[in-house]
Amino acid sequence: MDKIGILLINLGTPDAPNAASVRRYLKEFLSDRRVVEIPQLIWQPILRGPILLTRPAKSAKAYKEVWLEAGSPLAVNTREMAVKLQALVGPDVSVNWAMRYGKPSIADRLSAMVAAGCGRILLAPLYPQYCAATTATALDACYAALAGMRAQPAIRTLPPYFADPAYIEALRSSTERQLAELDFTPDLLVASFHGMPERTRTLGDPYYDQCLASAKLLGDALNREVRVSFQSRFGRAKWLGPATDESLRTLPVKGVKKVAVLTPGFSADCLETLEEIAMQGREEFLAAGGNKFAHLSCLNASPEAMNLYRALAIRELVGWLET
Repeated sequence: MDKIGILLINLGTPDAPNAASVRRYLKEFLSDRRVVEIPQLIWQPILRGPILLTRPAKSAKAYKEVWLEAGSPLAVNTREMAVKLQALVGPDVSVNWAMRYGKPSIADRLSAMVAAGCGRILLAPLYPQYCAATTATALDACYAALAGMRAQPAIRTLPPYFADPAYIEALRSSTERQLAELDFTPDLLVASFHGMPERTRTLGDPYYDQCLASAKLLGDALNREVRVSFQSRFGRAKWLGPATDESLRTLPVKGVKKVAVLTPGFSADCLETLEEIAMQGREEFLAAGGNKFAHLSCLNASPEAMNLYRALAIRELVGWLET
């Protein structure tokens, strides 16, 4: 029987925290028509002009703040997730990982898996909430790679798991564990999700509603309020709100002096969580009059995360995997 494979897919990262690497990464990322839905005749001159001339140096400085000895936090965390999942699912399944933008590429990893004898592959974009700019473009890249193969493997795709009991339980357990480690009790829990232009919602993207659903289920599991906000705005278009940075600046004047922020839409800690929230968010909240701030880590390769991914994998491999 053909080998079974699982390909974990995350967003992407530059190869190094320098302007040249960030420029290559941003060019690929921001040229994706799923990510920026502006007509290319209008967008490409803007991208190749002011954005790629100025943004890489600024972003590289931010990457340097969070870069690990082993590499980009997103890559390090995703690699560790793959290694630990491999240990959990055993030798009958081959677990690999890839990035939608940057390295290791989806095309390279799929080719390697097929060459190693994987005739059945579960594609697993690590996005709990479906978004065309994340889930769909990851699968687009997979299908493009498969289109170049004469002998294609059988394919399954991991559905969004925003309301899956195993996901909510992983978040609940991780959140309670991290809250217990703090030296203060937060007045409020804020769930910060990656932002998207408001236009994507009106066009039918379910992302916004799925984010709200995840936060509501987590709040019910914790028996406390989990307030939703959206981060990482870019450009002049109207984005989903409320904005995380604006919320953090206004909470202290509303009497919220101690806050903990979690980022449940991110499967692994990365620039957006470690620099934008844990560093910038902390600075903004405290400067506005807050007293205590905590960023709760993503699931990463924690025990809670691995229980989740094992459960999802076993469920999706039913009929392929005998035990």
